[in-house]
Amino acid sequence: MIMSNEIQKPVIGFTCGDINGIGIELIIKLLTDNRVLEMCVPVVFASNKCINFYRKSTPDVNFSYQAIKDFSRLNPKQVNVFNCWEEEVQITPGVLNDTGGKYARLALMQAVKSLQDGDIQGLVTAPIHKKNIQSSDFNFTGHTPFLKDAFGVKDVAMILAAENLRVCPLTEHVPVHDIVTHITRENICSKIKIIHESLQKDFGVNKPRIAVLGLNPHAGDEGLIGTEEVDIIKPAVKEMRDKNMLVFGPYSADAFFARGQYNSFDAVLSMYHDQGLIPFKSLCLGEGVNFTAGLPVVRTSPDHGTAFDIAGKGIADVSSFYAAAFECIDIIRRRTSYAEDRSNPLRKMSAQLVAGVQDETITEDGDVRREM
Repeated sequence: MIMSNEIQKPVIGFTCGDINGIGIELIIKLLTDNRVLEMCVPVVFASNKCINFYRKSTPDVNFSYQAIKDFSRLNPKQVNVFNCWEEEVQITPGVLNDTGGKYARLALMQAVKSLQDGDIQGLVTAPIHKKNIQSSDFNFTGHTPFLKDAFGVKDVAMILAAENLRVCPLTEHVPVHDIVTHITRENICSKIKIIHESLQKDFGVNKPRIAVLGLNPHAGDEGLIGTEEVDIIKPAVKEMRDKNMLVFGPYSADAFFARGQYNSFDAVLSMYHDQGLIPFKSLCLGEGVNFTAGLPVVRTSPDHGTAFDIAGKGIADVSSFYAAAFECIDIIRRRTSYAEDRSNPLRKMSAQLVAGVQDETITEDGDVRREM
């Protein structure tokens, strides 16, 4: 594994995403901030020519970099651009075409290889378009299933994270008419296990509290409006509780968010994409981060797409991309701390003593009760 020359300064990769989208503009805006260079060594997977093209659309930004073709020339004090291709490429901001998908794929493939080789410690992916990136070597509905396959893990969880809320959809990019076929006890338990472990290891939550939403309106009304809650979701929740996990539900999705019940939990498992992501994006004001839990590496991304409608205009909001970059760095540090704490029994005992100062119980409906 190649580490930077500066202690505890991880090497973070940034993929360009669709070259006709806002990805490269976001990368340029982010990496002109010296605070980022103080916290990591950035490596941009793209090409010099693409970087220079978008640098012209952000004339007020003073962006400099060093071009590399391998990691032997990595400069820990500067932005590094890893040239993933040399040929001339026609860039047409805002246009959905095969070119945008092809070079997004090349950058992603090289970045993942660098992750697998240990040359980078984390990856922040700029948005791709799920249609034009398809090919014989990328037959996936997005980054998350692609990374699951690339690292050979049984399951992963797509966690949308912000300061006040974390949401994970059980089913991701699945047609609505197919959702119910994925609502199984096995799938729910698998996602809860990944979320629970990730909250401890990646987010530093000692005793995670996880809420599970129902599939049907009013969480099925005890079987009156669908039976998935009674037959599948409740038994899965009980199974996880029997394994000493603080898991509660199923909750009616509309009341759960409208009444602010999510504030009592560390994460929420929704049954399908829009059920969880619509309230998440409404409540988190464009500063959310997409994190792939369950991988042996750290990958984050902003919570938005390619934004073709504003590509090349220099007006893209970099807030979510900032959040994704800093969260990537923070998760790497938390994982390191988590591993160190468990390798040192004295530190572990101290953490248990601190946690024992305050006794905490949670009622069946998820209310928190604390006793000193």
